Amino acid sequence: MDCQTCNVLLDDCVSVCICGPKYFFKKPHGRGSVRASRYIMRSMRLILPIFALSLSAPIWAASVDGVPIHSTVRGAGPKTVVFVHGWTCDESSWREQVPFFEKNYRVITLDLPGHGKSGSPATGPLTMDLFAKSIEAVRVEARAGKIVLVGHSMGTPVIRQYARQYPANVAALVPVEGVLHLSGSPNAPNPDRMKGPEGLKNREAMIRGMFGKSATPAIQERILKMMLAASETTAYQAMAATFDAPNWIEETFAVPALGIFADHSPANDPTYFKKIFPHGSAVEVPGTGHFVMMEKPEEFNKLLADFLPKASF
Repeated sequence: MDCQTCNVLLDDCVSVCICGPKYFFKKPHGRGSVRASRYIMRSMRLILPIFALSLSAPIWAASVDGVPIHSTVRGAGPKTVVFVHGWTCDESSWREQVPFFEKNYRVITLDLPGHGKSGSPATGPLTMDLFAKSIEAVRVEARAGKIVLVGHSMGTPVIRQYARQYPANVAALVPVEGVLHLSGSPNAPNPDRMKGPEGLKNREAMIRGMFGKSATPAIQERILKMMLAASETTAYQAMAATFDAPNWIEETFAVPALGIFADHSPANDPTYFKKIFPHGSAVEVPGTGHFVMMEKPEEFNKLLADFLPKASF
């Protein structure tokens, strides 16, 4: 049989397959063997980087309503933990958690629609329903069973919405610095201030107000860069979705739950937490601001690791 690429007999070729289509190199014969071997090595040097790039590139497998959802799966095993980022953040929020938890669990991080590397809806706004569906799409794509959902900030109402829609898939819930109920305070975030000529300035001021004593300049810079990279549309629509009154149904979740909050966090309401999570408890991490898992990752990881055996996988 002839090779369609170079019209030589395949019997005279060496085949090479590196997790993909086979490539054929003509076998060295006689006095030209050294020269041919060098040719093969040069060819391999050209091909290997291409394959390495293809293997490391994200695969846009999951999608919701035509919106591609970027996700990353690390670790292995039957127990899966899904980390859900907050408003205008992305999966890199969990950079200090993934290496720690992938040792014992399968870890999934994702970018919600409109955030990070995920797509945005062509029509219609960002909603809690869309966010919840994106988690389910990723879970199905990863062929995961019941999952523990860890949601930071806006990620808290997102994982609550997921638990409403897909209760059979939830092993436990972990709100992280997430609002549990609407306060009605005039100082509550206003979505309209996230857009327009002053929108970016207002966003930056709000973000800077979230940092705690443990947020080093490097952490602050990293967070600002991540969050201010989100589009104005995402900033407005995601905040509007977060504080949309119909999402704040007072219901009880029977699964194990752990609330992890910042030091003296206004979001921490132990009485209300126990009301909606009767099988849960809440804890504050001293010296931290809104980004608990980044500011004190070791303390955060220990709290979560000690809790996970309670999950109903």
